[in-house]
Amino acid sequence: MKLKYIYFIIAAFIIIVAAPSCKKDLAKANTNPDQITAEKYDPNLLLTTVQLGYPGATNFGGSAWATKWGAVGCFVQHVASTNSGFYYGDKYFNNITSMGELFQDSYTSSVQPVVELYQLTINKPQYRNLHQMARIMKAMVFEQITDQYGDIPYFQAGLGYYDRIYTPVYDTQKAIYADLLKEVSQATDSLDESADKPSGDILYAEASDQIKEWKMFGNSLLLRMAMRLTKVDVPTAQAYVKKVIGNTMQSNGDNAIINREITGNAITENQDGVQILGNDSTDLRLSSTIVNNMQSNSDPRLSVVAWLYQRDSSSNAVTDTTPSHQLGLPPGFIVGGANPIYDITKHKGYPIGNADGQYAGLYGYSRLNDNILSTTAPNLILTYAETEFLLADAAARWGTLAGLNGMSDAVTHYENGVNAAVMQLSAYGSFPSINSFNADKYYNIVKFTTTTNSNTALNLINTQYWLCTLMDEYEAWSNWRRTGFPVLTPTLYPGTGVTTIPRRLTYPPSQKTTNLANYNAAVARIIPGGDKMTSLVWWDKQ
Repeated sequence: MKLKYIYFIIAAFIIIVAAPSCKKDLAKANTNPDQITAEKYDPNLLLTTVQLGYPGATNFGGSAWATKWGAVGCFVQHVASTNSGFYYGDKYFNNITSMGELFQDSYTSSVQPVVELYQLTINKPQYRNLHQMARIMKAMVFEQITDQYGDIPYFQAGLGYYDRIYTPVYDTQKAIYADLLKEVSQATDSLDESADKPSGDILYAEASDQIKEWKMFGNSLLLRMAMRLTKVDVPTAQAYVKKVIGNTMQSNGDNAIINREITGNAITENQDGVQILGNDSTDLRLSSTIVNNMQSNSDPRLSVVAWLYQRDSSSNAVTDTTPSHQLGLPPGFIVGGANPIYDITKHKGYPIGNADGQYAGLYGYSRLNDNILSTTAPNLILTYAETEFLLADAAARWGTLAGLNGMSDAVTHYENGVNAAVMQLSAYGSFPSINSFNADKYYNIVKFTTTTNSNTALNLINTQYWLCTLMDEYEAWSNWRRTGFPVLTPTLYPGTGVTTIPRRLTYPPSQKTTNLANYNAAVARIIPGGDKMTSLVWWDKQ
């Protein structure tokens, strides 16, 4: 979609004139006063488009459903399903079309408008801050794509209109990350309190100090990007951690939240809710992995994120959010089939219904509560809790080498993170279990001390990261691949040929027809095994 030019009006005139004054009149007549050009278009509108579209594209059956939940949410065991067609990631089936949806959607729905925003604001003093925001959002968009696929078109991407590049080269993830870090660092440092205050910003335009919030957002994103390098480039990661200490988000009030509403335009709605509820409302369940974790630690968030749901004989909805009644679906099962080992109805603990309120059959397994899964639920795209967990990770992992005071700082940042992660659910509404008392009580159950060994601390820290990124499935999976925590047991469903949790998404089949030479060059670099979901992205070194 080219927002730069919405209308082209071509007028043809057959005029024979002799006087010079008539030539001037002719030039004036041939100028369309209604034409929207780069000079007339307000790029603030593109910032709004980019931010609204970042969590998921609006095409029905697209990546918000087919990739984010069909694959990634299942890989990281936030959710599970007995439906192997829609939710192929539960059993590691190689659905190459659905795995490639994020790639397809991102380049049309996110990359194009963010590159356009970048181009329309570069070297224009009136858009100084808007351009820096464009750089930060552009980096965030590409981070999400490269984290899932590895090498992708980056430096030439989105430049078809400007540079006539229609088959962009796939750049290495190593080169991409170097530029992402540079761009976010420079853009954040270049934000100017005395310059423009972009009106198209839906993250922080209503904050008392919009530019200060963006600086914290930029530094928090920079921290997240730097920590991706913990297995491949420790010195660079440590240097960026040192740079951002004290400049990241300071409270939940700084969270980057995209609020949603029904306006008649799909882009304003939460696409998780639109896609899952529109395509399927019964097959997706919370996994036993996450429900068991929350129940065993008396997590106050469970009654907010989970519920049991069915309809009675009169088709009225009957729901139950009682924490003790919640039951997660074990990954890797189907209903029926020739092999009873994989038949959920033969599994120990299969719900049969009882007087204590247990629902029978698949209705007895918990679903994502509509508090967090609805068309009007907000998207939390980067939070204070995540930032604090990353700082706790860096402190436990490197200590003074990253400018942090070892386990002492790890404990402090971890406590901040746990409390913030519980309280951030207030973004979805007011709930009896979400309060500071319950957050403190929960922290005392999952805490560690300065004498805890670093590996145990890293497990606790990143398990909490996994919990607080429920609904941000790409980020949860990326951090799990980076750290290995929490420890997840892969499903072993027969016939897939995959016995480990997938580590990357495969490219869409369309690339073999639209950009074959560059696709082949990228596939040849992927180790091990080429374009497979068991291969590794660059930063996921084993």
